[in-house]
Amino acid sequence: MNPTELHGHHGLDGGFSLLPFFGSFLLLLILVTAVAGFYLWRHGRLTLPTFATHRSPEDEAKQILADRFARGDISTDDFLERSSILNWTPGSDTTQLRRPRRKHR
Repeated sequence: MNPTELHGHHGLDGGFSLLPFFGSFLLLLILVTAVAGFYLWRHGRLTLPTFATHRSPEDEAKQILADRFARGDISTDDFLERSSILNWTPGSDTTQLRRPRRKHR
């Protein structure tokens, strides 16, 4: 028997295939997910893990203090008092990487 006789007119040698549409749909789904993730990340609603940097306990304490103040858990006076205990001026950049000092020749 001929292979086309076994499969009839819907055989493997032709016809309409949905595979290109599924591939295009998957690509579109990945693209939409990436754009949505980028949008959420830019607006601060999605945080990404930081693998390269290690935060000091002081930086973590400052972040917790700032979060509590932002939520309204503590008053302005409490915030300023606790930030002064940490030797921190709110609004200053605390995410700088600490580099060892180089000796000048």
